[in-house]
Amino acid sequence: MPKQPEHQVGGHEAGPGKVGPLVDDSGHFYKPLHPGDERGTHEVNFYTSFSSDPRIPSSIRSFFPAFGGTKLLPTSDSSDVLLPHLVLEDLLHGYTSPCVMDVKIGARTWYPQASESDFDKYLKLDRESTTVPLGFRLCGLQVHHESGRWKPDRNKVRKYTVTDVRQVLRQFVSKNPDETHPDCALASSVYGGSNGILAQLLELKSWFEDQTLFHFYSASTLISYDKGGMAARVKLIDFAHAMEGEGIIDHNFLGGLCSLIKFISEILTDTEAEVRPANNGIV
Repeated sequence: MPKQPEHQVGGHEAGPGKVGPLVDDSGHFYKPLHPGDERGTHEVNFYTSFSSDPRIPSSIRSFFPAFGGTKLLPTSDSSDVLLPHLVLEDLLHGYTSPCVMDVKIGARTWYPQASESDFDKYLKLDRESTTVPLGFRLCGLQVHHESGRWKPDRNKVRKYTVTDVRQVLRQFVSKNPDETHPDCALASSVYGGSNGILAQLLELKSWFEDQTLFHFYSASTLISYDKGGMAARVKLIDFAHAMEGEGIIDHNFLGGLCSLIKFISEILTDTEAEVRPANNGIV
């Protein structure tokens, strides 16, 4: 039976009187589609079009959750009410101790067709976070470590400063994430390497430098790895405001992606310098 996700760090959560997403043991993620909410309809239409678009390289398609159509299911807060749900791949299925971070990309998250009230809401969130100065903001995260799980409050995460973001990106790959001085012990294995987070982000960057098919307003990268052994990976999520690109490069998303790449690259450079043995002047 579908159940509420245990490791959700972003998006709409289920709660008293609030319908949220579900997952099952077969690797499916069910996102509720509320009647009259155009965002859900738009996201279904995006996935339907994207999943069959021959212009998308298979290597890039792998960065997006697998799409399984829609399905009527009982809502997260009631076994008697059936609601259509968007059926997607559960990106954390099989993880035993998932470390996951939701990063919303772009220096503006409001979309061209936004109503005045939506525009005001998105602009306020952008200005109160690192969206404007950095081109991305953290929406939520959790890190499993030897003594438990570190999962800072989402409302606090969204208002992180530039300094906070730099610190948290280090904590995300540390064995002591909830301490003041993170050790970055896992930076090289998670962020680095030919299949690490940085390499995957650079592959996405290469595509975004040329692609003019879509503009991804208010979309996120979901960055994850598993202390239980699952490899580090990057996925793109949240396409309620994805728009046709109309032959124009998505500079908003590309700029935010480049900024995130810069921050992660700096962490790798710093940690490599810290572990490099001093040669004491010997050449």
